[in-house]
Amino acid sequence: MPADTTQDVRARGAGRARQVAVLPVGSYEQHGRYLPLATDTLVACAVAGELAAAYPVHPLPPVTISCSHEHAAWPGTVSISAPTLHAVVRDIAASLRRSGVDALVVVNGHGGNYVLGNVVQEAAARGERMALFPAPEDWEAARVRAGVTTSLLTDMHAGEIETSVLLHAHPEQVRPGYETADFVADDRRHLLSLGMAAYTDSGVIGRPSLGSAEKGKALLAGLTESFGAYFALLTGAGGAPAGGTGDGSRAGGGPGPVGAEGDA
Repeated sequence: MPADTTQDVRARGAGRARQVAVLPVGSYEQHGRYLPLATDTLVACAVAGELAAAYPVHPLPPVTISCSHEHAAWPGTVSISAPTLHAVVRDIAASLRRSGVDALVVVNGHGGNYVLGNVVQEAAARGERMALFPAPEDWEAARVRAGVTTSLLTDMHAGEIETSVLLHAHPEQVRPGYETADFVADDRRHLLSLGMAAYTDSGVIGRPSLGSAEKGKALLAGLTESFGAYFALLTGAGGAPAGGTGDGSRAGGGPGPVGAEGDA
């Protein structure tokens, strides 16, 4: 956290065989007329903050600009290349290891950051400890727990989940208009070729009108509970917990509260 001193970090890691850092990765991209460009970063930071409050992890400042190329048609969107994001996260992990923190959790708030799955896979192949969180299964469990009615496929971008998290964590950042902005486009098979503009004029795909602060709080609580398996995996000597790989990845898709196209 920005207010940490080196002594805070030393004290938090004292007596622990393995230390874990948490890196929020968001984006800087359009989220319709009512959510800020930094929505994905705010969501990732909200998740990371809850994890840091519940587990002895070292929270890091966020990576705010990432891979938002599918949103390039809207003013304000800024992207970096996938190789650049890959290099940034790998360099951060290497720097942490040099200072005695040998495990890194990447908390991804933007489904278009597909490359983060490759970063984790390659790190694991080198024998490094890294995880990508949350996995789609974690979002699904949290969605059900919170009473979010929109499916992960439909709730693609600036929808019920993101609006709910911001209404809870940063209500001052949510502008009027989400109540009437619902738009559904479940068939997005050409998203990577055509971008978001081929499927929505407003930049919204989902049902933000169903969002609430109560759902946002419950979503974060559900994710915090799910994180326990990841923390055990990274700090223990055993393999992956039953029912998951612990790396937050899946074949053919990106992480985040999204469908197969992957765009939170």
